[in-house]
Amino acid sequence: MNQEHPFAPYVRILGKGKKGSRSLTTEEAETAMGMILDQQVLPEQLGAFLMLIRMKEEAPEELMGFAQAVRARLSPPDMAVDLDWSTYAGKKRRLPWFLLAALVLAGQGIRIFMHGAHGHTPGRIYTQDMLKLFGLDVADDWQQVKQHLEKHSIAFMSIDTMVPKLGELIALRPVLGLRSPVHTLCRLLNPLAAPCCVDGVFHPPYAPMHQRTAQLLGTRYSLTIRGDGGEAEMKPDSDSELHWVCDGELSEEFWPRLYDQRLVREDELDPQDLVRFWRGEISHEYGEGAVVSTLAGVLRLLSKGEQKPMQEWVQQAFKLWQGRNKQAF
Repeated sequence: MNQEHPFAPYVRILGKGKKGSRSLTTEEAETAMGMILDQQVLPEQLGAFLMLIRMKEEAPEELMGFAQAVRARLSPPDMAVDLDWSTYAGKKRRLPWFLLAALVLAGQGIRIFMHGAHGHTPGRIYTQDMLKLFGLDVADDWQQVKQHLEKHSIAFMSIDTMVPKLGELIALRPVLGLRSPVHTLCRLLNPLAAPCCVDGVFHPPYAPMHQRTAQLLGTRYSLTIRGDGGEAEMKPDSDSELHWVCDGELSEEFWPRLYDQRLVREDELDPQDLVRFWRGEISHEYGEGAVVSTLAGVLRLLSKGEQKPMQEWVQQAFKLWQGRNKQAF
């Protein structure tokens, strides 16, 4: 008889029927993801593994183990960042206005590390592809991340560069027909151990999952936004569901919408509008609301527990937006 493949037990744990299957422990998840990253898994096993987890939904303990396996194989140099901002979903119905909120913060000297993916879902606008509009480059290695942080206070690295295997797995979306747990995992990696993290989700059950995983991973301050298109961007014409980790404690909030009525979407999206809006060449009601409300939430996150009414954070954000350097880009 052929000897059982070493990865087979992890597929069996997940797929042994309604009564026999269970989630992986953190240790099992770390070992399994390590084998995947080290190319020790057959394609048939990998597809089964990813979709079995997708069907039952990831457990925070599993995501913790997955993240630990990835972090153990990363070797970034020591560099201080204030905020980890993950951007993996891409935007479909609106422009990525949240990028302007990040640029406002970077202009204030807040050091931001962004990481994300692009191209996995046709018809979406990805952050990575918007950077050149602002004269920014995607970092090809950790040394460039360091240089970009020193020069601009913001740096972006693609998951394809940071963890190529995870980039390959994200690219399987059109093959599998579904997003895999890797889309969730990547958002939570925080590879530079920033004290504050912000990420976005689309489906409601994923927000508390992200929140609990961040807590397990030791992230002191995190914000998960049920945002537009699954990105970390507030919707100014809809109430915002926010999930916080504050010094290890979990909490939830609903921030009321800035605008009473829903705003009409453009028939076509022109990314150049992001630059025009930054420079003050055009006005955009939705864009301003998205930037200001997103900025307000992240300002609260960066305050590391300061308590004041939402409206005060919005006023502070609006003041920063109005005072941006319009000639910066």
